[in-house]
Amino acid sequence: MSKLRPQDAERRAQRPDSANFSEALARGLSVITAFDDERRRMTLSDVARAVDLPRATVRRALATLVGLGYVEVEGRLFRLTPRILKLAAAYLSSNTVSSILQPVCERLCQQVGASCSVAVLDGDEAVMIARAVPARPPSVGLGVGYRLPAFCSALGRALLSGMADEDLDAYLARLQPWRATRQTVIAKPEIRRAILDVRKKGYALVDQEAEVGIRSIAVPLRRFDGKPVAALNIGVQPEQVPARTMIGEYAPLLLQEAVALQEQLV
Repeated sequence: MSKLRPQDAERRAQRPDSANFSEALARGLSVITAFDDERRRMTLSDVARAVDLPRATVRRALATLVGLGYVEVEGRLFRLTPRILKLAAAYLSSNTVSSILQPVCERLCQQVGASCSVAVLDGDEAVMIARAVPARPPSVGLGVGYRLPAFCSALGRALLSGMADEDLDAYLARLQPWRATRQTVIAKPEIRRAILDVRKKGYALVDQEAEVGIRSIAVPLRRFDGKPVAALNIGVQPEQVPARTMIGEYAPLLLQEAVALQEQLV
């Protein structure tokens, strides 16, 4: 077993259940998540830099993943294989929220002729767990598993609005806003106001703050006991649907769905 680096040992010691924490599993997962749309194929050295781990550690992790069929190697380049989708499929098939809401997304998409998504909060990001798009080709990468920064996206603000005040304060304290587009709001007082505004209005409307060319409206989804578990949104291109239409027509539609779904979400 390889010896932990001092910084890794310190992080492990700070974990509440450090005695049962598997460093090897954590490292393997970090290697998997190092691959993305900008790093689809990497050398051993590339991966080691991306995850900030010793080459020997990364070599063992990659060899294990290759042996299990989750990674393949061609020459010096490693890349994920389709088998990695089994990990996502395990979540989607066992999560009642995604299984219940995928048909809802498809119905809403057909009804309004625009993309419809459901997301949950994962750290500081909103990650899509259900999505439907019109018949025209969707944007590359915008599907289940796609992530958006929570602070500047409609899905994210709808999710953040369900936080308790102390949790929201802690989130904003650690947040380091950045400009995803020229229209992204990065002043923390304004971000707080936007999130609190969702609590009052029941919906979040974001115009090209998270992505250029996307105007989105979202509502929080609560389970039977009132706890927020996800967010539901409709996204359009700004030139297709004006903001007043989204507020006047789409917001009531989404809010109606949220009420109807509450008893189904556990």
